[in-house]
Amino acid sequence: MASDLAALLQPTVLLYWMLGMIFGIFVGATPGLTATMGVALIVPISFYLPPEAGLAMIIGVSFTAIFAGDIPATYLRIPGTPASTVATLDSHELARQGRAPFALLLNLCCSAIGGLIGVILFIVLARQLASVALRFSSFEFFWLAVVGLSLSAVVSVGSTFRGILAALLGMLIRTVGVDMVSATPRFSFDNTDLAAGINFIPAMIGLFGLSEVLRSVGSRVSVTSAVVPRGESTSAREVGRAIWQYKGTIAGSSLLGTFVGALPGAGADIAAWVAYGLAHRLSGEVAKFGSGSVAGVVAPTSANNAAVAGAWIPALVLGIPGDSVTAIVLGALVTYNIQPGPEIFVTNSHDVQRIFLIALITQFLLIPCGFFGIRAFGWILRLPRSVVYTGVIVFSVLGAYAPNSSLFDIWVMVAFGVLGYFLERWRVPLAPLILGMILGPMVEENLRVGLIKSDGSPLPFFTRPICAALVLGLAAMLVVPLATRWFSSRQSTTDGPPTE
Repeated sequence: MASDLAALLQPTVLLYWMLGMIFGIFVGATPGLTATMGVALIVPISFYLPPEAGLAMIIGVSFTAIFAGDIPATYLRIPGTPASTVATLDSHELARQGRAPFALLLNLCCSAIGGLIGVILFIVLARQLASVALRFSSFEFFWLAVVGLSLSAVVSVGSTFRGILAALLGMLIRTVGVDMVSATPRFSFDNTDLAAGINFIPAMIGLFGLSEVLRSVGSRVSVTSAVVPRGESTSAREVGRAIWQYKGTIAGSSLLGTFVGALPGAGADIAAWVAYGLAHRLSGEVAKFGSGSVAGVVAPTSANNAAVAGAWIPALVLGIPGDSVTAIVLGALVTYNIQPGPEIFVTNSHDVQRIFLIALITQFLLIPCGFFGIRAFGWILRLPRSVVYTGVIVFSVLGAYAPNSSLFDIWVMVAFGVLGYFLERWRVPLAPLILGMILGPMVEENLRVGLIKSDGSPLPFFTRPICAALVLGLAAMLVVPLATRWFSSRQSTTDGPPTE
């Protein structure tokens, strides 16, 4: 262990490590350049470096890119990655109140804490959590996706009905394309581009990026006027006090994020929304959520990075990627003669210890790298309004084009920008729509696969123990607030008007 630590702390290794993490900051903070793309780009470069430096760059990029997506989400309400959609709520509202440095530094510290807790759980409970993850089948994944969608709709700003409507609209949009079971086109109208489906990345950029520019131009208010750093500062004491005050939320969200991340296919976006929804339900400041709640900042960002660590559990122990990032990492590990699977702790124990150390140290290096990213983005926002508008539009176009090198995706981005502009005027929340697009295929696929397994019977969706627990939790989440509101109204009616 000591020799591995000495090898990782060599100046050459640390240099490549930090460069990789700064690259991850750039990728995560650029809409359209996802963490998956960042890891895919860094893997070929890592093969030309010493094994320690190569592994450090790969792992470092995966953690920093997830955090960095919250930077544009906070400043501009444009999520850098799908997992950063939650940051467009409370973190952005704090920025609009002139507290962007506080929101982002708190976000950064909680990302490191969540990642640290996730890595520690990864080290201690990898085998046990992997065995739990194996118990999830299509029946359980269906309800997990439904819970994530419901939470995004219920806790969004505004009417719950509008939130549910937005989530259903997102699911409907993702049905465009080739049917996953019958392989027949749906709603494509003989258009080859539509037959490939609607990519949620250009849609996300349009909804949150271009629509914000359209709204700002229409109201003649700068897209950055409320959030440009103008000398505001925050102290380490203020951030530390907030972390201590919400330590229970941070710890609980990190535990939840690790578990959700360990479920193959779940990912950091589901973890963030589930943690946000749970914090919303358990917090004593429910009314503040969506308008600058500190709990609404620390919960999703802690769960995000914890989920990245959790995704390594099935990847390393079972050889099953927890998300698209770890799927790429699995291929890279094989080239380093590390064979993931149940026997890895016997056949590659030395390499496993090295991965553990890299993941732990990465959480501490995230602080300086993330701070650099926050400051750099703040400098960019000080540019003239016209330059910032142009930059947002240019990066929106590049971000929409980059994933598939498709001009059609640029038009998708423009269409969703216009749609987002009108939805906001009608007070329909945008975050549930994006999550509906992300989780829609997961809901449909697991529902149909489950029905095929059960010969068309829906009973296993309710009778399996984990499914029953998820259904009860979902019912409680939806019914308890309504019952509480009804009881409060009855109580006020019974008491009658005050007498003089």
